[in-house]
Amino acid sequence: MIIGSDYGDGSFVLMNTIKRTVPVFTCVYNKQTSRGVEKMAVNTVLKEITKQQKEEQETLSMLHSTQTVIHEALKKLGYSDEMFELLKEPLRSLKVRFPVRMDDGSVKVFTGYRSQHNDSVGPTKGGVRFHPEVDQNEVNSLAIWMSLKCGITNLPFGGGKGGIICDPRQMSLRELEKLSRGYVRAISQIVGPNKDIPAPDVYTNSQIMAWMMDEYSRLREYDSPGFITGKPIVLGGSQGRETATARGVAIVIEEAAKKKGIELQGARVVIQGFGNAGSYLAKFMHDAGAKVVGVSDVYGAIADPDGLDIDYLLDRRDSFGTFSKLFTNTITNKELFELDCDILVPAAISSQITADNAADIKASIVVEAANGPTTLEATKILTDRGVFLVPDILSNAGGVTVSYFEWVQNNQGYYWTEEEVDQKLKKIMVDSFENVIRVAQTHKVDMRLAAYMVGIRKLAEASSFRGWV
Repeated sequence: MIIGSDYGDGSFVLMNTIKRTVPVFTCVYNKQTSRGVEKMAVNTVLKEITKQQKEEQETLSMLHSTQTVIHEALKKLGYSDEMFELLKEPLRSLKVRFPVRMDDGSVKVFTGYRSQHNDSVGPTKGGVRFHPEVDQNEVNSLAIWMSLKCGITNLPFGGGKGGIICDPRQMSLRELEKLSRGYVRAISQIVGPNKDIPAPDVYTNSQIMAWMMDEYSRLREYDSPGFITGKPIVLGGSQGRETATARGVAIVIEEAAKKKGIELQGARVVIQGFGNAGSYLAKFMHDAGAKVVGVSDVYGAIADPDGLDIDYLLDRRDSFGTFSKLFTNTITNKELFELDCDILVPAAISSQITADNAADIKASIVVEAANGPTTLEATKILTDRGVFLVPDILSNAGGVTVSYFEWVQNNQGYYWTEEEVDQKLKKIMVDSFENVIRVAQTHKVDMRLAAYMVGIRKLAEASSFRGWV
């Protein structure tokens, strides 16, 4: 399972189940006459079944881990199990299937999802991802995480999340446009500026948001920029949106360094991942005077104890953020995590810091820029070792915060400068960080549980006042 954080609103996973692969096995087996070919086909299918079972289990594990911490957070806050039953899963989960005519003239039917965790506070908010491994459990988990992020930053939203099972890297611009418009038509009855506001996520960008906004506006027969965020500036997008997640992480790193008595100037930083969040963060850290001593992409990692040339990497990376193929002296992901450094930032995929490698991490601060990069077991190991861990639902909330700013500007018809956006973002991120620290110290809990307590409290209070529980 892979959980990315391209725009800070979210991640991805799988779909096919055993029921869908068994007929393939039967078909292949009956058609082959060679015993060797039959054996190869059987082994291939069995490997695929095993892979899908593992991915499905990882997705369920992610949801279960989230629910476990929510349950503990609610108990700490004095809420009943009835409140947990309400908040442990999304209130609404929509699965849609819609046709798209491809460039070769064929019609392909795509499957999409939209989950809305809880709208007791206000409309739901969250990204839409395009990825071949999206599934319902993952979308549900991410919708819950979005609720927690909005609660931590005190935004008037519940959490939402959506996705389409597809591989956008294999599709033309025309096909992507038809896919985007078809998805909006399919979910149009449950979304809107005061219902559920989508945003960019994995493999979606401002152009896709523009197509989606245009389709929604056509359906409603009036211009509706507040329906979606992450749009191009000319269509009502906000200044600072593209760098918002990384900027938010950088602000949290600065605050965490102060708490640990570490000067950011000259501090050694390791960043796993060089996508939207990771690359901008590397630039921000470099410009702040920190030494970025290690970075990675999907193919490998590079390191230099004297600090890497970040501007060179940004200039030479390809459109998917990869650069390691330019180098011969690469290191592994395991070696990257074991580098001597002050600050470690997992900004790539989920479950990277586990019980197997948590004891080998030398950083005194770990700030999660990706979604779910540290398991619960690893969280305990790091906390017991005195490592200051800032959880994802706090550190990468900059994306949804500036999405909120965009929505506000759309509603007002008045737009802010980038300096104004950055100033407002810093205040919210610093206030949120201090609030989580205060709860952790008051209740004598780790930072992850404290963040969940802050994030879930607003939803629980709103649900209680509404008389839902």
